[in-house]
Amino acid sequence: MIVPRAVIRPQLLVRSIITGIAGLLLAGCATALPAQMRGESAPVSYELRLGEDPTYADLVTFALEADIVAIVTVEDQRTFPPERAPDVPVSRARLYIESLTRNLLAANGGIGGTLVFVTDIDREADGGVPDIEERDYIIFADQVPGRPGEVQLVSTRAFFPSGPIIEARLRRVLRQLAAADATPAITGVRDVISIAGNLAGESETQMFVETANGAPVSLSVIRRPGQAPQWGVSLGEIVDSTARPPEAESLAWFRFACSLPRELPAGAFLQNDRESQSRARADYAFVLQQLGPCTRRFT
Repeated sequence: MIVPRAVIRPQLLVRSIITGIAGLLLAGCATALPAQMRGESAPVSYELRLGEDPTYADLVTFALEADIVAIVTVEDQRTFPPERAPDVPVSRARLYIESLTRNLLAANGGIGGTLVFVTDIDREADGGVPDIEERDYIIFADQVPGRPGEVQLVSTRAFFPSGPIIEARLRRVLRQLAAADATPAITGVRDVISIAGNLAGESETQMFVETANGAPVSLSVIRRPGQAPQWGVSLGEIVDSTARPPEAESLAWFRFACSLPRELPAGAFLQNDRESQSRARADYAFVLQQLGPCTRRFT
């Protein structure tokens, strides 16, 4: 017996092929579509907005003060009643936090997988306490002696919503602090000398800075007729005439912008004549103006 072969009309064959290809394309593109178009919830970032976030100086200051810098996930929060937190303003609330350690960024020793601590946070517009459970936060803290798993924040403000932007900024700060050639802490200006050149308007001022570890650091300002003043930082015994200013958001910038006195101390001048001292003061004011303000929001 001969079984007849099925006959497929050309129109149906073409339609079937097109339908199959379209299905494959849609399936392949589904993973590339934004979560909202796939009907899924996109990850929510709770990072502070630009202008409300910690400044570079804030991050460096907290990192220098803290034994522990970590990213934690809040597991549980409990609000202190007002009578148990009389020092907290009405616009803020004090919380007891239980958290899981998600990422240890810096520490003087090991810490546990769970951490508990107390922090203050801003209340919502209606006066309520925000629900921050299951959210990630960056903390700057010290270990509490004799109490494993308990830490104390270095400040009631040393607690920030985590996210990719602030994490990247913080990691950069921690790398700068750990660098072997990190600029030491500045404690003052020790000696100042300003020498006039042979041409009118030509001069060079050198300012030798005191540091916490005694390392030699100096500032120099060179003026030449018809040119903008040139200034820079030298890290070493020799004052480099080609020294450059510190880069913005670098540890050297932080040390100078946030630690130099607003005026040269009277005892720092190595010359007694008024002209040399006046020129040195002008050059020092120029350096401070070029450094800009040490802006802080939380420290």
